[in-house]
Amino acid sequence: MRGESEQQLGFSLVRPDLMVPEAHPIRTIKVLADAELRRLSPVFDQMYSRMGRPSIPPEHLLKGCLLMCLYSIRSERQLCERLRYDMLFRFFLDLQVDGATFDPSGFAHNRDRLLQADVARLFFEGVLRQAKSAQLISKEHFFRRLPTIWCA
Repeated sequence: MRGESEQQLGFSLVRPDLMVPEAHPIRTIKVLADAELRRLSPVFDQMYSRMGRPSIPPEHLLKGCLLMCLYSIRSERQLCERLRYDMLFRFFLDLQVDGATFDPSGFAHNRDRLLQADVARLFFEGVLRQAKSAQLISKEHFFRRLPTIWCA
C-alpha cells in the first residue's frame, strides 16, 4: 500500500541534542571543546570590551572552526550555510533550532581577533591534549600537527 505524503508543519518542539545519536563521536568532542572553552574564559573576558555591540561569542567562533576541520568545510560561507539546516552543527554550537546563524563576513572578521590574540592556537592545542590523554587520537585518522584552516 502506498503511503501518503504529509505536509510539513511550521511548528516543532525538537531540540538539536535530541537529533544527534547518543553514541555519535561529536558528543565526546563537544565535551572536550566545552571544557577547553571554560578554561579559556578568563582570556576571552580580557579580550572583549564590556561596552559596545555584542560580537559572535568566541566559543561559537572556535567551535565553528573545529567543525570546519572535522567536516572538511572549506569556507566560513559554507559553514554558515550548513548552520541553517544541520542539527548536528547546531547541537555542537549550542544554537537553538530556530535561532539566527552567523553572517560569513562577521564570522571571518571576529575570527581574526582570536587569531591575533593566539587564542585559537591555545584552544586547538587544549582540545588535542585532552583527546590524546583520553586516547581518542589515532595516527591513522588525524594529523600530528594542528590544522591550518585559516590559511586563505
